[in-house]
Amino acid sequence: MPGKFASDDIVTALKAAAEPTRLRILMLLMAGELSVKDLTVILGQSQPRISRHLKLLAEAGLVERFREGSWAYFHVSDRSAGGKLAMDILSLVDPDDRGMARDRERAEALKREREASAQSYFQAHAADWDRIRALHVAERDVEAAIADALGAGPFSLLVDLGTGTGRVLELLSDRYDRGIGFDVNNAMLAYARSKLSGISLGRAQVRHGDLYALNLADGAADAVVMHQVLHFLSDPLQAIREAARVLAPGGRLLIVDFAPHDLEFLRDEYAHDRLGFPAGQVAAWMRDAGLSPQKQLDLAPTAAAGPEALTVSLWLAVRPPETNTKTTEKTARAARALEGAP
Repeated sequence: MPGKFASDDIVTALKAAAEPTRLRILMLLMAGELSVKDLTVILGQSQPRISRHLKLLAEAGLVERFREGSWAYFHVSDRSAGGKLAMDILSLVDPDDRGMARDRERAEALKREREASAQSYFQAHAADWDRIRALHVAERDVEAAIADALGAGPFSLLVDLGTGTGRVLELLSDRYDRGIGFDVNNAMLAYARSKLSGISLGRAQVRHGDLYALNLADGAADAVVMHQVLHFLSDPLQAIREAARVLAPGGRLLIVDFAPHDLEFLRDEYAHDRLGFPAGQVAAWMRDAGLSPQKQLDLAPTAAAGPEALTVSLWLAVRPPETNTKTTEKTARAARALEGAP
């Protein structure tokens, strides 16, 4: 729940919002994330002027800023008293206001341009993804298994690592109050952002981020999903440790990837660093990160799929109630020693 404002902070926030351009910016950012460049195009104002307005809004706590590569994106904060105040103020604005309606039209036009560009990228790579998807069980079966394994929630914050097209955030949109997807591919982020724009009040967001060093506080997430991500990573254990770090006590980590296989062309042509993972290896990594493995499931292809068909595996782990990371890691090491695990 957002906290309360001190009286001086209320005055600062109201002053920040009490300017025509800044009010227009707030209206636009409540509908979705935008960059400085986006806002200059929509509002027809210079970059320094827009940046100054955003600086004042951010200092007042009304908007949040995050980086995506060399760009910065902004949105109305939904986690702070300032964001709540901004939403309260904006609820008083006449939705039929001519100026605000014009801004929305320009924002929609910009969004359509962005979607067209992102769609072009997606189409250029669709054949690659289709070839890989054809190697394993139907995507609908994988998605059904993901939804079943993760559980109904609801989750205050769900994090999707290596979000790609944002499909996991879309699939699970009825199970979280807020969802954030991280990826390092800016073109994929653009596609995901356009695809997720219909989820109400910006509940689903995507950000540029390093899976080994997430810009999230310890224990911030109730659920973390890593869907077809580990096989691209040179250090899967470190990524799992980082996922565990951001999990709250009782939080869930769901990993979806391939079982071991020998399709070397995936390494050569599609940058797969690992050719699948043994079930025990991923479970051991989860324990190493202080998590408690709960479930492992294999989705094997049918015989008709051919000799190159891959098995998709799911692993679910829970972070124990204990919140002392060092203690949980020590306990995990002791458990592995007793079990003879690697």
